[in-house]
Amino acid sequence: MTVKEKRGRRRYIAFVTADLTKEAMISRLRKVCNEPPYVIQCSEGRMIVRCAPPDIEETIRLVKLADPLSSSLKTSGTLATLRSAYPELERLRPVKKAV
Repeated sequence: MTVKEKRGRRRYIAFVTADLTKEAMISRLRKVCNEPPYVIQCSEGRMIVRCAPPDIEETIRLVKLADPLSSSLKTSGTLATLRSAYPELERLRPVKKAV
């Protein structure tokens, strides 16, 4: 059994948003829904959110409710594809914590 069979497939959505921190965006998302989508990164007006394939439209709707000025740019099955399409997302990528 592969990992995808265990956890399911994921989709990553790139957004243009207000200039908010990741914590501020999560706080706004919690105000509009009980189980907010997972925010991968959010800074300098760019954001990546993870969701399941059937939840893409709902995730976009929730982000628009949390930040009415936001708009989705692209949906992808991998983070690498989004970051190659939008180099600023790669530049804004969070630094991995040392173990």
